[in-house]
Formats: sequence, structure tokens, C-alpha cells
Amino acid sequence: MTQMAGDTRRAREIWIYLIAGTIFGVVITKAEVISWFRIQEMFRFQGFHMFGIFGTALPVAILTVQFLKRSRIRALDGQPITTVPKAPGFRRYAFGGTIFGLGWALTGACPGPLFALLGSGITVMATAIVGAIAGTWAYGAVQERLPH
Repeated sequence: MTQMAGDTRRAREIWIYLIAGTIFGVVITKAEVISWFRIQEMFRFQGFHMFGIFGTALPVAILTVQFLKRSRIRALDGQPITTVPKAPGFRRYAFGGTIFGLGWALTGACPGPLFALLGSGITVMATAIVGAIAGTWAYGAVQERLPH
């Protein structure tokens, strides 16, 4: 494959991801998944909205992953889609989940919709985006020294 053909293919893939991400952002915005009120309502156990969305998303995700595993569909770049088994252990997931949940509760947003929130005009989410990127960078910097 020539360099020009590879660049064209990569540009097409980026556009596909951009369009899919935009559609995802619109859907989660319209479904109020990014609503600070809905997220706080969930953490206070005062409403069913978010639990209903998670309760629907989980079986859809399970069925989709099983379909991808069994059908051997490939990614846009032709690579096989694979899943890596997670290492067992309660402490690591409890600790990571607690940090994730605290960040979610404090900012009112999980990492997924941060850009949708920013795009919908909630500019303070730029701070959360910078924090998420800094946290990811910090983890990458110390990952080798952590007890995984």
C-alpha cells in the first residue's frame, strides 16, 4: 500500500470515528446521561433514570461483545478485534473504582461525556478534561512501579 493510500484510508477512519462520536454525544445529551442533575440523583439513590440506562446498556454491551467475538469482525484498519482477560483481584478494582467514582461524583461527569458536556456549552468541563488527561499521563508515568 502506498503512503498516499494509507493517508487517505486513515483520514476516512478518522471521519468515521468523528461522526460516530458526534452521534454518540447527541444521543447521550438528549437522553440526559450527561446531566449533572441526573448523575447527582443517581449517587443519592433518588431516581431510577441512570440505573435504567445502565441496566439497559449492560446487556447490550454483553451481547455486542459476544457477537464480535463469535463473528470475527475486524476493525476498520483490518486488525482482529480482541479482548484481553482482566487479572483477578478485589483490591485493585475496589481502589480504582473508588477513585473513578469519587471523580465522577465530584465533577458530575464520568470521562465518556466530558467532551459532550464541553460541546454543549459547559465550559468548566475543560478543567475536568485537563484533570483526566493529567491523571492518565501520571498513571502512565508510574505504571511500571505500581503493584499490578
